[in-house]
This record gives sequence, structure tokens and C-alpha cells, in this order.
Amino acid sequence: MPYINVKFTKGSATPEQKAKIIEGMTNVLRDVIDKAPAATWVVIDEVEFEDWGVGGLPVLDYWEKTGVSASASQNRN
Repeated sequence: MPYINVKFTKGSATPEQKAKIIEGMTNVLRDVIDKAPAATWVVIDEVEFEDWGVGGLPVLDYWEKTGVSASASQNRN
């Protein structure tokens, strides 16, 4: 029984986006290792910004210092 844990900062996804993530992760395991969707568990944990760090800094400080954010849409050009 596969268990997938997805973590991202709080407010990063709408309920509709979360539903797509759950569906997509489930489909990956179905397609790649033939796991039945009914046997696949997907859990999304939203983490407070102050509890998430990257590059040795709290994530908000890192984004401010580097000008880099986690938003893929902002990084596409």
C-alpha cells in the first residue's frame, strides 16, 4: 500500500490544485509500478513559512535575499 507525502508552504495551492496533485501522484504510481489507485494514499502537509528553510535560511528570508521564489510561473521566461 503506497503512501506519498507531499509538503509545501501553507497557502501554496488551492483545494482544486491539491485535488490535481493527489490525482497526479496516484496516477504516477498506477502508470509506473501498476499500483491500484484504491491502494494508494496521498497526504498533503502544509508547512508554515517560519517552519521551512532553504540555503540555511528561513524560506522567506532566502527568497528576499536571492530574489528566487518557489513559484514556477514566476520563474518561467
